[in-house]
Amino acid sequence: MHPSDEQVRADVSALIAKARAAQRVFEGYSQRRVDEVVTALGWAIVDERSNRALSERAVADTGLGDVADKIVKNRRKTLGLLRDLRGAKSVGVIAEYPDKGIVEIAKPVGVVAAIVPSTNPAATPANKAINALKCRNAMIFAPSPRGQDTCDALLKMMHAELDRVGAPRDLLQKLPSPVNKRHTLELLRRADLVVATGSRNNVRAAGTCGTPAVGVGMGNVVSIVDETADLADAADKIVRSKTFDNATSCSSENSLVVVDAVYDEMLERLAERSALLLDDAEAERLRGRLWKAGRLNPALIARNAAYIAEAVGLDAEKYAAARVLMVEEQGFGEDHPFSGEKLSPVLAVYRARDFERAKEVASNILDYQGKGHSLGIHSENADRVLELGLTMPVCRVIVNQAHCFATGGSFDNGLPFSLSMGCGTWGGNGTSDNVNYRHYMNVTRVARRIPNDEPGLSDIFGDYWEKYGLNENGRS
Repeated sequence: MHPSDEQVRADVSALIAKARAAQRVFEGYSQRRVDEVVTALGWAIVDERSNRALSERAVADTGLGDVADKIVKNRRKTLGLLRDLRGAKSVGVIAEYPDKGIVEIAKPVGVVAAIVPSTNPAATPANKAINALKCRNAMIFAPSPRGQDTCDALLKMMHAELDRVGAPRDLLQKLPSPVNKRHTLELLRRADLVVATGSRNNVRAAGTCGTPAVGVGMGNVVSIVDETADLADAADKIVRSKTFDNATSCSSENSLVVVDAVYDEMLERLAERSALLLDDAEAERLRGRLWKAGRLNPALIARNAAYIAEAVGLDAEKYAAARVLMVEEQGFGEDHPFSGEKLSPVLAVYRARDFERAKEVASNILDYQGKGHSLGIHSENADRVLELGLTMPVCRVIVNQAHCFATGGSFDNGLPFSLSMGCGTWGGNGTSDNVNYRHYMNVTRVARRIPNDEPGLSDIFGDYWEKYGLNENGRS
């Protein structure tokens, strides 16, 4: 039986009221106490027993991903986030600029609504909760229907840690089960901030609900391999990235563009790591099953390669040990679905005559799906790396790294740890950053007088006047 509109409003109103009451208490915490709460929430998911239980439940509930990889993801993403937040100021005065007469003071945003995807039903809400509470907010989760039981389990663990440190439980809540669109939309309208991760529909709903929102764009990562790359290293990283958690990450490679000079050798290096190339007939069979009516088949996404091969009728013995299924592709767009995001260990491979053509191919793929997200390159040519950064419509260029581990922050790069990657205006987002704690914070700026710093006209326009033969009256 569907709840009435009145019941939906009452349910959400009750959650919001409890969240606001808890947040008012939490707003008075010192930085030390806030950081203790943040550490407690991190321990709720990093603790080995909790982590395994959540990972097993996530795969059982959603049918997506791999338990062992989710354990790694939960631990790594949370530990990295806590490292990023260690020592970061989020209470009171957070910065002073005496030469500008500016003092910055952190303020909470209030109650945050968090849309949680089924692909990461534990790691993503944990990441969002830690960032939100670092800034003294309350958060209410709106999980996907498939991930709501995992979210319930995580919430129970986090409540136990909040109890341990004496913080209000109602700082973290979720919509009542079974979660439905009406409750979710009502929450989005009533919250102070929405942070949306997941499908395009989720992000679109967040952006049109009337509440300030931080959303992320669609993934469809392209990686370029040029003739200067260490091919064995590139192949190893691509396969590890593409197979991690059965490619549930939006940062997993979806297409590989290899320059002609090393194309055959690169495929050999990939084959040595059990990334196997399908023939044309096999690729067509896979295409006919991986998509249904233009949409990815939910029965096949986030499954391992051997399972997918058997499910679509490929030779079970031939592909029993396959880790990645590769298909050669030339086109782009709806008539060439392999050029889009596949959420599975299926990799489209393009041959490019040279680096310039590889750039064109990557641009065409991004124009179809994934513009704004990120791009990978395996190369020793620093000029080419910079050229991609200067010319490609992406917010991140990942260099000689396993893409899905690097894009959302890594212990060996400087990007912030996050499970939500902003894609800028290319991806319909208001941020091009990895979403981090600063997105959960209001900042008040106190401005004092400083010595006058007003320039004269000639200071600003002098070079312009001289170049074009003008004077201060604008005449030649």
